[in-house]
Amino acid sequence: MPSSDLFPGKNLLPAAVLMEGGLGVLAIAIGWLIGWDVIGLTRFEWPAVLWGVAGAAPMLLLLLACTEIPRWPFSDIAEVVDRLLRPLFAQATLAELALISALAGIGEEMFFRGLLQEGLARWIGEPYGPIAGLAAASLVFGLLHPINSAYVVLAATMGLFLGGLWMISGNLLVPIITHGFYDFLALVWLVKIYPSRQG
Repeated sequence: MPSSDLFPGKNLLPAAVLMEGGLGVLAIAIGWLIGWDVIGLTRFEWPAVLWGVAGAAPMLLLLLACTEIPRWPFSDIAEVVDRLLRPLFAQATLAELALISALAGIGEEMFFRGLLQEGLARWIGEPYGPIAGLAAASLVFGLLHPINSAYVVLAATMGLFLGGLWMISGNLLVPIITHGFYDFLALVWLVKIYPSRQG
């Protein structure tokens, strides 16, 4: 089924808001049920904002490799962009891309890093908990992006990076901003600027 059939026209925005925002709500709800304050892991601090913005740079370099290197696994990821992302987001405005990206950063980081990674780290305890939480959350993050095998590996690698930012900073705002800022710039580049490789 073509991706445009999944979310025809303006139905993309409500579906994306529901999916991405829903992950954040789910993380908060599960955390509440188990006595875990996911929201409390996020503190607004200007250094965290700056580190979050800077953290997007390595991910953007990887994106550039995916669009410029015509070999596997990069070529498989470029094919996903043409087949799925470009048609899915072609009609979205910059404001809609910004909203979707922000919600992806908030919802996915609260769920994967704040709930899953940190929850496992604390449940297992030192010395192995932090590494086990990072590995498990990154693996699940990759597996829940099953567009193709290369994309799963890419998502898991980005999950490791985002999880590392959380471990180093101790402030969930850093990976939230990195994730959201990266998603926005990537979508603008891939959907609005970069030329399609399909003939």
